Amino acid sequence: MLGKGMFLKGITTILIAVMFLFGTIGCTQSTAPSVTKTKQENGTKGGDVQTVHVLDQGKWAPDTYEAIQSLIKKHSIQSPDYNPKKKPYVIFDWDNTSIMNDTEEALFYYQIEHLKFKLTPEQFYKVIQTNIPKGPFSEDYQNDKGDTITLEEITDDLKRDYEYLYDHYEGLKGNQSLDAIHTTDQFKDFKAKLYFLYEAIGGTYSTDVSYPWVLYLFSNMTVEEVQQMAETSNDLNLGARISEVTMTSPESLVGDAGVVSVSHTTGLRLTPEISNLMHTFQKNGIDVFVVSASMEEVVEVFATNPKYGYKLPKENVFGMRLKKEEGKIQSAYEENYPFTAGHGKTESILNEIASKRDGQEPLFVAGDSSSDYEMLTEFKDTKLRLIINRVSDGKIGELSKTAAERIGKNNPKFILQGRNENTGLWIPTESTIKLGTDEKVLLSNQ
Repeated sequence: MLGKGMFLKGITTILIAVMFLFGTIGCTQSTAPSVTKTKQENGTKGGDVQTVHVLDQGKWAPDTYEAIQSLIKKHSIQSPDYNPKKKPYVIFDWDNTSIMNDTEEALFYYQIEHLKFKLTPEQFYKVIQTNIPKGPFSEDYQNDKGDTITLEEITDDLKRDYEYLYDHYEGLKGNQSLDAIHTTDQFKDFKAKLYFLYEAIGGTYSTDVSYPWVLYLFSNMTVEEVQQMAETSNDLNLGARISEVTMTSPESLVGDAGVVSVSHTTGLRLTPEISNLMHTFQKNGIDVFVVSASMEEVVEVFATNPKYGYKLPKENVFGMRLKKEEGKIQSAYEENYPFTAGHGKTESILNEIASKRDGQEPLFVAGDSSSDYEMLTEFKDTKLRLIINRVSDGKIGELSKTAAERIGKNNPKFILQGRNENTGLWIPTESTIKLGTDEKVLLSNQ
């Protein structure tokens, strides 16, 4: 007879498989590239027949699909200009590009909810202040009284909360169950204020300050512990409803920061069109890499584990890296390695990939946010750039507008792909249906 843990693990595996199957409804075939036969285009005597791997139509916007398929045909292993000693390669962002929503944010929420920390109260207090300037956050981050909150105020509140949780939760130094801890005001205050702090840091400071900060909470863990936690979080979130949840700290613990509210979007979804595109590139002799602003080892779990369908080589995944000492993660970024956001993504591609290919630049780049802007624009030899349309403004909004102006025209440099954020699935148009709405929108100013 199966034990409860084995039974639940089996159910989770089945659930992921079923979700991936339903995610592909509307695809003409599975995520494995379809195969057709065509004559060689290089004038080989007798018109020898070669295998051509064609991208599945899936839920691609028609013009976006045609642009990518044309790129593959022109640069694949069947092309007369193909050089196996200088294979073309492509770059994908991960969060909100290769999947729906953000694996790192989902893991952060899971870590809070399950109190997965290996820090003493003193260590926790130090970690949550690491590399963050003292003083007030942006005016966008206020308490319910309209007061701007400072780093000192909210971290002092969190220190008090964590001391209580550390002394009482059985997973740390106490003897109370997680269910019992969840009923306490200290946990409710901790959950709301720690996620608020994450949002305030991200909304106030540059990516080289804000992006690594959330990773420092893995301090004292091994990579294996983080990856196991990431897999559990992935599986849980793939089965969770996509919705926006709001956390509000209790009035009984006003503390120094006051009462705060913050929202988080739950749920993750696989994107079968992207996994099929990755496989189609590979089958056509084009290498596939991921460059993400999430922690490298966290993205590896999603990108390389066969059960999720992407099945990329581990060495082709790049992301944020933290220092390790005696096998334990430290609250410090790895020296001489770029922050993989903004221009740091370009640096990472140049240093880790292009440098091993005589400076060759990527053929194709896919992203979704302004932290992808630089890698979408700084490579002059890139032939095509895919933007997953989140109806954003800022720098990525400018690129989305450029892509929208080229819809229906030949030889676009930028292309758009829409999705339904309520389901997490793509829709066959460049427009997107935002979470909580039912209207298709192309650009943020519409």
